[in-house]
Amino acid sequence: MRMTVDEGVCAVRPGMDIGRHARMLARVHDALLSGDRPPAPPRRLVARSWERVRAQGVDPDRGQPRSPLPVDEVERRRAVSPLQRVLPELRAALTSIADDAAHIMVITDAEGRLLWREGSVQVRCRADRLGFIEGADWSEGSVGTNAIGTALAETSPVQMFAAEHFVRSHHVWTCTACPVHDPRSGELIGVVDVSGPAHTVHPATVALVGTAVRLAEASLWRQHEGRLDALRGIAAPILSRVNGAGLVVDEHGWVAAVTGMPSLDRVAAPRPDRPISVHGVGVFLPEPVPGGYLLRMEDKARLRLTLELDARPPRAVLDGSARWVHPLSTRHAEVLVLLAAAGEKGMDAGALSAALYGDRDHLVTVRAEMSRLRRSLGGLLLARPYRIAPEVEVVAPDPQESELLRRSTAPGVRRLAAARR
Repeated sequence: MRMTVDEGVCAVRPGMDIGRHARMLARVHDALLSGDRPPAPPRRLVARSWERVRAQGVDPDRGQPRSPLPVDEVERRRAVSPLQRVLPELRAALTSIADDAAHIMVITDAEGRLLWREGSVQVRCRADRLGFIEGADWSEGSVGTNAIGTALAETSPVQMFAAEHFVRSHHVWTCTACPVHDPRSGELIGVVDVSGPAHTVHPATVALVGTAVRLAEASLWRQHEGRLDALRGIAAPILSRVNGAGLVVDEHGWVAAVTGMPSLDRVAAPRPDRPISVHGVGVFLPEPVPGGYLLRMEDKARLRLTLELDARPPRAVLDGSARWVHPLSTRHAEVLVLLAAAGEKGMDAGALSAALYGDRDHLVTVRAEMSRLRRSLGGLLLARPYRIAPEVEVVAPDPQESELLRRSTAPGVRRLAAARR
């Protein structure tokens, strides 16, 4: 028997017999968990999630999630969450509709912890009994397949209906979730979800939640532009005292003003005492100013990046006007060795995937790793293609002499060692 729902975000189609579909999903759930052949395959989205949660040992008969965060920790997370600044937009778009339609609106942080919950009083009471409360962990590893946790894992909108949820006590629910990204950095900052009784499922909820999230992200961007305008107001007198090239940027690296160099939109996110390479210009050191950072150009002397890969833990040591040490994971150590060998021509995501994994099928993983590494190294790594900034001298160990590199299974690292032999 074929699955009666198109593969995609929506769990149902208009006009579908919801009761019949729910019974079908229950049979699929029971068959897959018992090792029998299901009457129909689950949606690919659901199948991927079930594979993840089974690997994490989630119990389908589990009751409530692990202990929720204490009230003071929930309040702390609310205070620092960028989503607090767009609550009015989300409430206007979803809360009244959720209340009328016997739903609740839920907003989580990037870990899946519930920070806000509003809407139908009756549904909130039912959610209480499920442990679907402020402070609860609704990630896949905590409560199995669900719209919030799966939206975090897939970084895409998700609708879950009835027995598509992995835990049986969730089968009487439907939920639709959409991740929210900070438009300044692209960072995942949380999830917006609308949940209610299973019989209230509707495909239009996907568009409704997605539209609310886009409005919230647009509001965050407008707020960012307002703060950048305010930063421009103080940038001129600061830059007037700078000899040579300089920039004033916000905490995410968005440029408010420049002097002594061509204009540009953004640099790497600054961190105190960590140099930033601006391609084609040079290396800059950040100094905190109200609302952001002043970047002054470093001396013309080249920076030296030494890879101490057999230290415990492996580390990158940067020597310039100051000395800075950054611990490295094994994977990041391998990446830096490969980029050092590639030189100025660098490597794109496909080439790095082949060098690290032996194929070009791990582009998403490579880009995520490179994003983390570039944030850590303060802009000493450039992109498109990935490469070490030309102002940086790299000192890397011989692949045959480093224990970490000798143990590496990355095909590209092995080829470097073979070439040395």
